[in-house]
Amino acid sequence: QLQLVESGGGLVQPGGSLRLSCVASGRTLDHFAVGWFRQAPGTERKEEREGVSCIAMNLNSTWYVDSAKGRFTVSRDNARTTAYLQMNNLKPDDTGVYFCGAEAVGYCDAVPEDYYSRMHYWGKGALVTVSS
Repeated sequence: QLQLVESGGGLVQPGGSLRLSCVASGRTLDHFAVGWFRQAPGTERKEEREGVSCIAMNLNSTWYVDSAKGRFTVSRDNARTTAYLQMNNLKPDDTGVYFCGAEAVGYCDAVPEDYYSRMHYWGKGALVTVSS
């Protein structure tokens, strides 16, 4: 059974950087796409998780939401057990709980608004707070 654990969240000032990690256990992320999602403060439903970025672990193809382009970079390790989200020039609007999800046989293309619905596995999330 695949399990995902996020780490790397924290409190950072506007303009600062954080790197989130999503570590898989139980199996590798071969043939999965890993999506990164932000859940804004005060929201709880899975439907309210906004897709921020994704990476297809075998193809290395990537996608970013417009607000993340030029600031965030998604990557993976060669063993395909970990996905990363490097977040630079953070803004207060980036505040939220960041979840990683894994989509089996995912290609990370044509990402729809309800991308959360494609995830087969989820981590428990990492809190990112951007505030001065």
